[in-house]
Amino acid sequence: MSFTLAIVGRPNVGKSTLFNRLVGKKLALVDDQPGVTRDLREGEARLGDLRFTVIDTAGLEGVTDNSLEGRMRRLTERAVDMADICLFMIDARTGVTPVDEMFAEILRRKSAHVILAANKAEGNAAEAGVLEAYGLGLGEPLRLSGEHGEGMTDLYSELVPLADQFEADAVDHSPVVDVELDEDEDWDADTAPPAPVPTREKPLQVAVVGRPNAGKSTLINKILGEDRLLTGPEAGITRDAISLQIDWACTPMRIFDTAGMRKKAKVQEKLEKLSVSDGLRAVKFAEVVVILLDAEIPFEQQDLRIADLAEREGRAVVVAVNKWDIEDNKQEKLSALKESFTRLLPQLRGAPLVPVSAKTGKGLDRLHAAVMRAYDVWNRRVPTAALNRWLTGMLEQHPPPAPQGKRIKLRYMTQAKTRPPGFVVMCSHPDKIPASYTRHLVNGLRQDFDMQGSPSRLTMRGQSDKNPFKGRKKAPPSKLRKHLSGRRD
Repeated sequence: MSFTLAIVGRPNVGKSTLFNRLVGKKLALVDDQPGVTRDLREGEARLGDLRFTVIDTAGLEGVTDNSLEGRMRRLTERAVDMADICLFMIDARTGVTPVDEMFAEILRRKSAHVILAANKAEGNAAEAGVLEAYGLGLGEPLRLSGEHGEGMTDLYSELVPLADQFEADAVDHSPVVDVELDEDEDWDADTAPPAPVPTREKPLQVAVVGRPNAGKSTLINKILGEDRLLTGPEAGITRDAISLQIDWACTPMRIFDTAGMRKKAKVQEKLEKLSVSDGLRAVKFAEVVVILLDAEIPFEQQDLRIADLAEREGRAVVVAVNKWDIEDNKQEKLSALKESFTRLLPQLRGAPLVPVSAKTGKGLDRLHAAVMRAYDVWNRRVPTAALNRWLTGMLEQHPPPAPQGKRIKLRYMTQAKTRPPGFVVMCSHPDKIPASYTRHLVNGLRQDFDMQGSPSRLTMRGQSDKNPFKGRKKAPPSKLRKHLSGRRD
């Protein structure tokens, strides 16, 4: 999905009707009675060749207390904060009301992209309401009819340039991964190009992820040196992935603060589902993922799933243990954490494990150093000559098995890509090499070339072992004798 569109407006202006038309199904209840929609509803919308996420919201009420209407309004305002584009709907037949004017002012402050739509605009009865909509100061209103499908072409025309803009921003902000290397390139360890240096135009992208209430927003505020993000003792305050551009110890970075990720079975609220999916998207946009654990309850099942996700996405991983300031037996606790980490996450063996305190700021310098080292390993290149010397030694110590009596030959090895490091071994019978032997080689690579903690990929590629002259047509014996006798003459 390229962007998120939230449909907002006061009750009974036709938001759910338009939502159903965009998703092509009657997912949302529709009735003449106002206030039918109370929760957020998400759907996959199609409009022409555009594919995007659309959110149906509760009607905006002019109340701010803890009543049902007040809670519905706060939920809608959160959806406004999360959405890329807001479609603000009014009822063209009723005209602009004081509630419309109040929420037009809110949208001007909260949302960067607002499209004003005058719904129920079919017929002459809507002319006066469409003219009144100009007074809201949100530009020219679109004349729509969610029930009859009128005005969809105009809505498409409004969304296309914004969709192109979001797609271009996504490309600009996305990390460069799986960088292909020239297998014939001749270089050694001294001439190997270093890791790209982060700049303001291309900052190092770091995502801070973890369970709710682990202290992610507090940690980022401490790195920033100011209370930019909302924090508190309640779990789940952060709703969407917030991107902040900073200079951390003179290193340009873009840090993503993400919503806490609970177990999938516990995620029931629509807004939380959107928040978790936004956090997962932040992992894909990051180069280094900092997994923040709570020192009191580290390595719960959800922490392991988050770490495994980052490894499968091929991102460099740093594990930070927060709330270290309230820990009494620090040395014993740290030894136990390292043992648990090695045992529970063998695929990330050797990744940095840094104790920090988001409250006091202790350990942030070590965290910065760990992030930069993980980024350097993620970009590491190993000379082909060194790889083949290493492969020869590994084969002498532990040769590959011979399934069904067939000897497997590992001929040579090269690095095919970086970010993360990827290697190719040319061999015979690649389909018969067990996964355990491949893991043995990967663990040896990490250990001997100081790439521990980085996701590494090793591919076995087949190479023909056949005699190149096999199958060629032999010359008849009589011709062969004649040829030889002619040479003697």
